[in-house]
Amino acid sequence: MNRLFIFPLLSLGLFSLNCSGMPKTEPNLVSKTDTTIAPVETREANSPQYKSAFVGQTRTNGVKTTTKYSFKVLTEKLNSPWGLTSLPDGRLLITEKSGNLRIVKTTGEMSDKITGLPTVDTDGQGGLLGITLDPAFAQNRMVYWAFSEPVSGGNHTSVAKGRLSDDERKIENAVVIYRATPAHKGNLHYGGRVLFDKNGYLFVSTGERSDRSTRPQAQQLNSGLGKIIRITTDGKPAPGNALASTGGARPELYSYGHRNVQGLTINPVDGELWSNEFGPRGGDEINHVIPGKNYGWPTITYGIEYGGGKVGDGIQQKEGLEQPVYYWDPSVSPSGMTFYSGSQIPEWQNNLFVGCLSGMHINRLVIKENKVIGEERLLTEEYQRFRDVHQGKDGSLYAITDQGRLYKIGK
Repeated sequence: MNRLFIFPLLSLGLFSLNCSGMPKTEPNLVSKTDTTIAPVETREANSPQYKSAFVGQTRTNGVKTTTKYSFKVLTEKLNSPWGLTSLPDGRLLITEKSGNLRIVKTTGEMSDKITGLPTVDTDGQGGLLGITLDPAFAQNRMVYWAFSEPVSGGNHTSVAKGRLSDDERKIENAVVIYRATPAHKGNLHYGGRVLFDKNGYLFVSTGERSDRSTRPQAQQLNSGLGKIIRITTDGKPAPGNALASTGGARPELYSYGHRNVQGLTINPVDGELWSNEFGPRGGDEINHVIPGKNYGWPTITYGIEYGGGKVGDGIQQKEGLEQPVYYWDPSVSPSGMTFYSGSQIPEWQNNLFVGCLSGMHINRLVIKENKVIGEERLLTEEYQRFRDVHQGKDGSLYAITDQGRLYKIGK
């Protein structure tokens, strides 16, 4: 399937009407934010009684892309893809939840399954998850990935590494380098994104495994659940982690109080880490991650239980606990995300693009001084669960969906 769509989107308030009543665009206004556009979220909130901590923390003003752009489906033959990254030549390395790894050309041609990976637990939300390349991949061909690993007593969110063979048919010498313990007999909330920081250390996100019995571990510094961790390529705690000197804390912890982080990305302007995570019923979050900070779950949240009751004491703000930069209610189920640093669509520079599952769109967030000042929903008429969004070597955005599609978005 190879469909091409062109979108000449005009920002409301940035055009005037000619005598025929048709819109006429004004020049050089494409990067401005029009504050007259209503918020894109129009559904009733699950918990309208919850008040945000500051203006613009939720339901900020809408924006519209004015630059013409296109998107096309490169393939729809992937099997529940979960993570993707670019090889040096621009081809895409894509994980499939079932445990397969594939290389896909930007023309849509897909490789056979790459063998040599450890067994994954595919039940529920488990499987082969996020993936990233060693910064020195061109020399060492090393690949790193997260997965749900079956073990005695349940499973873990684990991280493994291995070498992509010269013929690209297998992963050689795969070894697990980190396990987010304790093990849990469940099939939800693995987190599972991995990426490198500017110093060559790995960020890894974990979930708190969802169950009421494990939920409190997001706040416990002796647990690997509900955390963002920072490790070396051998799985050891990275030097300089902010919690390493805290009594009883695991030295690999970077931040804590997370529910289920499925999005991690580095801001290309300042090199700082951003994340997203699922709330329960409402309360999905975007966070600017500061080392050593507590992001509140389950003590504070803008969401409610799936059954409708309060989470804990039903509070949204508490001293010492970090507020999300942005949140959604109702949920959009944010997953993989990336900052845009390409040149194809100038007005997208430094905007954050988030794949949304239940929201069935790609979310564009315009950010200024670490606050969201505009929101747009892209590809809404595709009705796809967008699992990950990645900027390719050519400056285009590439997105994968649970239904098996790979999209290319750009000029």
